Amino acid sequence: MLSLSGVAKRFGGEVAVEDVDLEVAAGEFLTLLGPSGCGKSTLLRIIAGLTEPDRGRVWLEGEEVQDLPAHRRRTAMVFQSYALFPHMTVARNVAFGLIMRGLDRQQIQRKVGDALALVELEGLAGRYPRELSGGQQQRVALARALVTEPKVLLLDEPLSNLDAKLRDRLRIELRALQRRLALTTIFVTHDQAEAMALSDRIAVMTKGRLVESGTPEEIYSRPKSRFAAEFVGVANLLPGELRDEVVTTAVGRFAVSAQSVPAGEVAICLRPEDIAFSAEGPGLQGRLTHVTFAGPFQDCIVALEPSGLLLRAHVPVRPWHIGERVAVRLPARAAVLGE
Repeated sequence: MLSLSGVAKRFGGEVAVEDVDLEVAAGEFLTLLGPSGCGKSTLLRIIAGLTEPDRGRVWLEGEEVQDLPAHRRRTAMVFQSYALFPHMTVARNVAFGLIMRGLDRQQIQRKVGDALALVELEGLAGRYPRELSGGQQQRVALARALVTEPKVLLLDEPLSNLDAKLRDRLRIELRALQRRLALTTIFVTHDQAEAMALSDRIAVMTKGRLVESGTPEEIYSRPKSRFAAEFVGVANLLPGELRDEVVTTAVGRFAVSAQSVPAGEVAICLRPEDIAFSAEGPGLQGRLTHVTFAGPFQDCIVALEPSGLLLRAHVPVRPWHIGERVAVRLPARAAVLGE
């Protein structure tokens, strides 16, 4: 459906995007995930035709489009600020792209009605943006994008201005709508929880480069890079030596699937929920240095003895106390990261 090859962009002497290759399948929900300033929004604007790449190629349904203007690309973009026209009604905002394309009034009315029905705003067509809540404005911006029947929907952090509860609800609605329409979607966010909740696949970016991509489960449970391991969720990284698919560390040996990682110095990634401990019994000895109630679990930090190595653990809720001695148990298998 969408393909990028060697796409690069600089602003002055600063690298925004560097040699990005990317494939997006028809109907896929792909998230570009990374910290602010990593190039993900620039890459989205290049796909949309709003920013011209310095080099590289962009194909949409087999057609090379990097030299086409935005209005000829069959993409539609929803911005973080929604970019609604304050002097236009909801219906007029949604109709704007259709008016610019010269459709007749009956077609416009039908398409606008269909788009507002998709986002459940049929009764608000005559209101102005200032009369809407943040969630309603986001839906109007989405309807304005969908009404042009794009081949690819581009979303640039469209939920970031909403409160946490509304953002969570709209994530569910957005994903359900995307699935119902089978619409190829590229979503930009720095919010890892948002990426995990929405995506078929996540492409992790840093410093203008795409460092790895995979399903949410792959990125979380089997990261290939240190950056992805630390950026997505919480990671305990332990240095060790890899030999014959076993990593030996200062706190034990771990079996790994390491086909793509050469033997030698590596790090293993242990997620907090991989680590268990009890007040007594077999295991590594340690003391609790941090205990926080986090709802369904307690977020703890254990200092192993005698090394002082700190491990983050998410454990079932019970009255743990700072300074308490515990016996720590680590899993037999772990994800491995090359140096």
